[in-house]
Amino acid sequence: MRADRGLYELPDADVSEHHTLAEVARRVPHGVVCLLSALAFHDLTTELPFDVWLAHRRGSRPPTIRSVKVRLFRYSKASFEHGVEVHDIDGVPVRITTPAKTVADCFKFRSRVGLDVAMAALRDYVRKWAGTMDELWEAARVCRVHNVLRPYLEMVA
Repeated sequence: MRADRGLYELPDADVSEHHTLAEVARRVPHGVVCLLSALAFHDLTTELPFDVWLAHRRGSRPPTIRSVKVRLFRYSKASFEHGVEVHDIDGVPVRITTPAKTVADCFKFRSRVGLDVAMAALRDYVRKWAGTMDELWEAARVCRVHNVLRPYLEMVA
């Protein structure tokens, strides 16, 4: 069965709930799954995004994908390379931001994600022990939102 131009998959193949992330990673191997898609992957939100939220490096050519709806975000070099893990989804290596980096990114893009989503992600990060406060603070420093995040951390912690 044809999934997209140049991509084929078996019709009876077992697919996981994050199969669309694997599809996007096959088309854009240098991209990084971020924000709402990463929150859903790490189980830090109740929101289920309709699109795959994907980071690409500022200055690089934006990818074109027709099979899956993708929302692109441009990141600086330092922010793009910090806090990225590689997960195996359906046999495809998928680059996804860490929970700490994802929460910091939500505060960085709070106008596009929504402050309520960013606050809920921070609460879930603290409640589920998804990572340490040092990791979150370092990610906030790299994303240059540590002054924005400070009052919310004091409120939650």
